[in-house]
Amino acid sequence: MRILGFEKKWPKLEKSNFTTFRFARKDRDWQVGEEVQIIYKPRSKEREISGYARIVNITLRNFVSPYSIFGGSVITSNEARKDGFASYVDMKDWFYKQYGDRIFNESLNKLTLTWVMKLTSKGRQYDRHRQLQSTNRS
Repeated sequence: MRILGFEKKWPKLEKSNFTTFRFARKDRDWQVGEEVQIIYKPRSKEREISGYARIVNITLRNFVSPYSIFGGSVITSNEARKDGFASYVDMKDWFYKQYGDRIFNESLNKLTLTWVMKLTSKGRQYDRHRQLQSTNRS
């Protein structure tokens, strides 16, 4: 099972479905139906397994133009906000700081995922139904 890492605990990860933008993988690109392990800070001592999610949709996006030779349509401001950024410009600036000119030379995969199993910070299975029941009793 492959890892999908996040360096920040984005609010979008609290939703049952969420998206993330990733460059194509060089070994084997992401596939619809593939289950991935979601990990916070995968290359750190603070590494934390958040759970397991399934890729339910993949669409090509880019920062260049709708007529890009790399394929896909331009990322919208709405997509940038849903992904956790204040605006399209904020998202583009963040990607540019991380990846440089690569953002102008390649398309990104917009991955839509759904949680299969979400874990608590202590590695226990997160049971949303049980949590709702205990909240209602209070």
